[in-house]
Amino acid sequence: MTNFLLLALLLLSYCCVVLCRDHPNILDTCFDAKYHKLKPVPEPNLHGLCSPWKSRACCESNTTLAFHLNDVWIGFTWNHCPGHNLSESCRNWFMKDLCFYECSPNTGPWITEHKISIRNERFQHTPLCTSQCTSWWEACKDDYTCLDNWGKGFNWTTGVNTCPVGTTCQLFSQMFKNNATAFCNQIWDYSWKVVPDTRPCMKINFTGTNPNDAVAEYYANINATGKNTIKHFLLLAALLMSVYSNN
Repeated sequence: MTNFLLLALLLLSYCCVVLCRDHPNILDTCFDAKYHKLKPVPEPNLHGLCSPWKSRACCESNTTLAFHLNDVWIGFTWNHCPGHNLSESCRNWFMKDLCFYECSPNTGPWITEHKISIRNERFQHTPLCTSQCTSWWEACKDDYTCLDNWGKGFNWTTGVNTCPVGTTCQLFSQMFKNNATAFCNQIWDYSWKVVPDTRPCMKINFTGTNPNDAVAEYYANINATGKNTIKHFLLLAALLMSVYSNN
């Protein structure tokens, strides 16, 4: 019984952190990062490949213009392999991915703490449609990189990411062993989780109305159901603790 109560206390402490995040409406929020707003609002002048997010965005137009025009953004360059700049088609897909990162209002259900110099939060294990991943992979498989996870491992001594000593630049197809899913899942340290198109999933390439609004709402409802279950368990644990302490 004592062990059960200790477990309940631990769960109470953990779940309070999870349930008490300062994102009261996860369908109308932006994660905490350097150029992100607190809440998404219309931005009619988003630049280039970010324009699909103009109806409701976590980014500003000048932010999207800046990273469209520069090969280095917040100290990071996709062109880290000397003599091997990304092809235009691959760069466009990474640009769409960056537009999602900076602009998407739909990351709420997957926000997690991640305290580094450019952000305090990130999104993780966000469902990405297989068809989107496949198109991204096809655009990039013949380009070059030296790491299979761009979220960690680079040398930053120059202020811009460079390949670590001991690594070699090779084709994406070699680095990821011709596995599109591994590429999409790993490239940003599991920000994405590739799922079949038959399941609700995110699109980083779309036109017209943002299809990701409905995806975020679907998973937010699932999360809410899970949190209510946790709350009921905690209430039961608190009741048992009260009864135990009075005996």
